[in-house]
Amino acid sequence: MKLKALLFDLDGTLADTDRLHEQAWLEGLSRYGLQGDHTFYQTQISGGLNPEIVQRLLPQLSQAEAAAFLEQKEARFRELASEVQPLPGLGTLWDWAQEQNLRRALVSNAPRENAQYLLKRLGLVFDHIVLSEELPAGKPDPLPYRTALQALNIGPSEALAFEDSPSGIRSAVGAGIRTVALTTGHPAHALEQAGAFLCIPNFADPRLWAYLHKMG
Repeated sequence: MKLKALLFDLDGTLADTDRLHEQAWLEGLSRYGLQGDHTFYQTQISGGLNPEIVQRLLPQLSQAEAAAFLEQKEARFRELASEVQPLPGLGTLWDWAQEQNLRRALVSNAPRENAQYLLKRLGLVFDHIVLSEELPAGKPDPLPYRTALQALNIGPSEALAFEDSPSGIRSAVGAGIRTVALTTGHPAHALEQAGAFLCIPNFADPRLWAYLHKMG
């Protein structure tokens, strides 16, 4: 079936922001005596939903304290992301999608304030935005991607998703969508195991373009 839409995750997919989130998370957790490293971030935090992460890692915090922690963490992230740039090839892909009349949707676990900040920074405008925090369930549940398909009025076979985490890939694949993985934060084998059919370092990879031209 002909491709009609591209669905994108945000962090680690449109821009290489994972290490910035990692720094913000590990700084925040260290104030509570919880020392983590890159592996800890990848396995315990990356791709998750903020409230669930805090509840699991800092169960001693009250609801108000958890909210304050997350507000501080995200403010620190935005401070670190002030100079963030889009992944190589994203501009070319964006122009190609416009030429092909492909619709574009953002599907992210990011808080709305972060999403708005990064999209403004990257200069991107989507046809539709789906944020997990505004749904009954977030990634890795398929609901965010199913919601995007419904909003765009298309079927799973008419979409292509771009993700960077096993959690996000499971969400997209669980909704029946073919998924390309960006290797910005996780090794290719972990992304393939989650269900990605193609792993690329950025949007300039010729393997992606060979696939897109075949689909166009």
